[in-house]
Amino acid sequence: MNESNRQRKKDHLDIALSQNVQFDEIETGFDNYRFIHNALPNIDLRTVNLSTTLFSKTLHAPFIISSMVGGIESAQRINRNLAKAAQKIGIAMGVGSQRCAIEDPNLAETYRVRLIAPDIPLFANLGAVQLNYGYGLNECKKAIEMIGADGLILHLNPLHEALQTEGNTDFSGLFMKIGEICNKLTVPVIVKEVGFGISEEVAQKLVECGVTAIDVAGAGGTSWSEVEHYRASTKRQSRIASTFNSWGISTSDSIAMARRGAPDTLLIASGGVYTGIDAAKAIVLGADIIAIGTPVLKAASISSDEAIDLLVAIIEEMRISMFCVGASNITELKNSAALRKIE
Repeated sequence: MNESNRQRKKDHLDIALSQNVQFDEIETGFDNYRFIHNALPNIDLRTVNLSTTLFSKTLHAPFIISSMVGGIESAQRINRNLAKAAQKIGIAMGVGSQRCAIEDPNLAETYRVRLIAPDIPLFANLGAVQLNYGYGLNECKKAIEMIGADGLILHLNPLHEALQTEGNTDFSGLFMKIGEICNKLTVPVIVKEVGFGISEEVAQKLVECGVTAIDVAGAGGTSWSEVEHYRASTKRQSRIASTFNSWGISTSDSIAMARRGAPDTLLIASGGVYTGIDAAKAIVLGADIIAIGTPVLKAASISSDEAIDLLVAIIEEMRISMFCVGASNITELKNSAALRKIE
């Protein structure tokens, strides 16, 4: 990996851990909904079951640790802490973009966590735009084989790329190229945004490409335009990045849009999911699985135990939410009529 890419990854991680990089005006939308409390749920809290399946593997709870880091020394420790947490709890995990390790195999160890987490669904990750910059099926296979992954995430980040002076901004023809990858790989392909949401139209086109799952990664959590604002080296760059801090589709709206565009496709909700109540709302709104990023990243930067404690708390919050609306499992939660939008 060249020095500029290494510094960019370090900058992104340092800023995400140390600065307030939330959206200014856009919120996730989860606060626009309230559950109707069931004073007599007629179930036992101890029997509330959050387990589900993801690509033939059982999850103790419907969560994925979002793809975040890799390629630099500090990322290796964080990825291992995240993997320990995922293995301990029984949830899935994605790694950060592996482009740097494709270009410099010496960096592959910063992503390799399979020995730490032998049982979890684990996902490789590349930027979809790299399919327009020399990448193809071979690089996708390398990313999967590098970490013993169960599937591949192709992330979409047009705004983030546009805000970087070193960004790759040719997103033309990618639907066709994503479709070719889906047709030729033998593992599931997930397409995700990085925090600005996926619309109904894009979701529908992704289904036509043959993707196995869609991660909406809506607006309201970490704002990559704000990250680039902190990275900016000139006043002009800072201004442009700040201008887009209210850009995107809120997570709750993106879940609804993507579900309309992809009614039968596995849908992952991410983007500002901070509590188990948020997670429960996302399931009722149409998601199948929840992905959590920055909060668990910050915890894992401290230790695996911190990450475990955070995730256990979120899962217990979701369990209690389900109990208090009378849903004994994820299917019952998904079909619950207990969520109301605040007028």
